[in-house]
Amino acid sequence: MSFTSPAPMPLEDLHPGRPPVLHVPAPAPADPAAWAAGHRDTLHGLVAEHGAVLVRGLGLRDAGQVGSVFGRLAPALMADTEAFAPRRTYAPGVYSSTVWPANQPMCMHHELSYTHRPPGLLLLACLTAPATGGATGLADSAAVLDALPPELVQRFEQEGWLLTRTYNDDIGASWTEVFGTEDRSAVEEHCRANAIEFAWQGDGSLRTRQRRPAVVRHPVTGRRCWFNQIAFLNEWTLAPEVREYLVDVYGPEALPFNTRFGGGDPIGEDVVELINTVYAEHTVREPWQSGDLMLIDNLRTAHSREPFEPPREVLVAMGGPHLPVPASEGSTR
Repeated sequence: MSFTSPAPMPLEDLHPGRPPVLHVPAPAPADPAAWAAGHRDTLHGLVAEHGAVLVRGLGLRDAGQVGSVFGRLAPALMADTEAFAPRRTYAPGVYSSTVWPANQPMCMHHELSYTHRPPGLLLLACLTAPATGGATGLADSAAVLDALPPELVQRFEQEGWLLTRTYNDDIGASWTEVFGTEDRSAVEEHCRANAIEFAWQGDGSLRTRQRRPAVVRHPVTGRRCWFNQIAFLNEWTLAPEVREYLVDVYGPEALPFNTRFGGGDPIGEDVVELINTVYAEHTVREPWQSGDLMLIDNLRTAHSREPFEPPREVLVAMGGPHLPVPASEGSTR
């Protein structure tokens, strides 16, 4: 009688300024999806402990393989509804990274934090690493919250934050792409079901407003987390020339997207700069290598994308829809 030895466990690598890295022992597993299924509990445990984990050495090579791995790690992949920019769909629930100019950074944010049920888990896989740059930076949202001025946190905690969007065919995703339909009544039904105010414009464009909590309580740890896209989707995060162009073309009240205090007051450039500075002070990063896999707790950990030299191909999936509980309504653990 012969026995098959279990596959050796990956080695955890912890260094300041970098996310936790798991090195899969060489050679790369012949079936990455089976490996992911066998180590699912370990990976989720590390995400629970650290907020994110980078898996190196899986040797992921194509979108089909990546989709199989994602499916083993998240039982039900979410559709990318209400996206702010287009993505390519590889398979149901498996997408390209957001279309965004390679020479511009994508600052820290939590994926789809403006939706009614954002994902709890974010899955990334790198098929082609860029020659330079392009790292996915990470920041602990509880640490960011603690570093922000208490009076600013208190205001956002009391008011929440407001996202305004004006959908058009020129900038970002159109409303048909965002809502996955050309049926206006279906869009209106989605908006009503997800606490989104909407108004159709005379030229056929759509404007929406949605108020969301800015500080939520993590469902497992109970910690208060700075969970939003206040800075990322604000006009002052745009490159100055881009902002000036958009204001000139669309006007200050009809920008493709913008954020405000929950009560409707504008958010000043100084506030946006402060938030982005605190994020930068708490960012850890590890350059992508082709074949890498990353799991991110979307509530606990914000992520960014640094400028890069193309090509860069990173696939994305989302799992575990979560209904955020404002910190003021959660437990006091």
